[in-house]
Amino acid sequence: MELSFEILALLFFVAGLAGFIDAIAGGGGLLTVPALLAVGMPPAQALATNKLQGSFGSFSASLYFVRNGLVSLKTMRNAIICTFIGAALGAELVQRIDAGVLTNLIPVLLLGISFYFLLSPKAGKGGGEPKLSENAFALSVGTGIGFYDGFFGPGAGSLFTICFVAVAQLGLVEATARTKVLNFTSNFAALLFFIFAGLPVWEIGLVMAVGGFLGARLGAKVVVTKGRKLIRPMVVIISMIMAVKLLLEQNPQWLQ
Repeated sequence: MELSFEILALLFFVAGLAGFIDAIAGGGGLLTVPALLAVGMPPAQALATNKLQGSFGSFSASLYFVRNGLVSLKTMRNAIICTFIGAALGAELVQRIDAGVLTNLIPVLLLGISFYFLLSPKAGKGGGEPKLSENAFALSVGTGIGFYDGFFGPGAGSLFTICFVAVAQLGLVEATARTKVLNFTSNFAALLFFIFAGLPVWEIGLVMAVGGFLGARLGAKVVVTKGRKLIRPMVVIISMIMAVKLLLEQNPQWLQ
């Protein structure tokens, strides 16, 4: 695989755009993974390199949200721990378990998220009574979605967001901020396992990491300034796009 300046520049800008979108609504991997595959990277290395660059983007957004007081790491301690454990287990087991069930199920869940926000105009305003305690939320949602993100990945951000809105009864801005913290946690945990396996392509991953970091910082700033007005339609659109993409990948005959 040749690494020309043009290819690196293209991947840098793709990562920047993906980081921007991911900070707002998730789904940045829709751009970065196909881009890595398109330049000739094997699938396993593409997924590992995507986790490398994605960790920088999710860290950038998380740092911005923490510094602006939208999320407290102390409050999220248990959720962070559970998400890390779940993602580590997922990254380890993905090599041993068939992911077919998840690939078939996730488009349905993503479409469900889209319709939830479309049909529930008050969703994401916050202020309701949480349906689970913080510890129960951390154990179930943190571990479960963390495992999914380490094991498979697409739509993990949307799943975290819908749980923070529908279960924890948070507003969309706070839900998005907390989502990015757990996204970074699961990305980092999975990345560690990929590093031990020697899979990331560091030259490409670090170039994309810079683009992703800058794009995510800009996206996080937009979340703070524009809030629910922008996040809600973005979550709907990105979730639908991810669902359609996964369905077409599972059923290529639909395009014939």
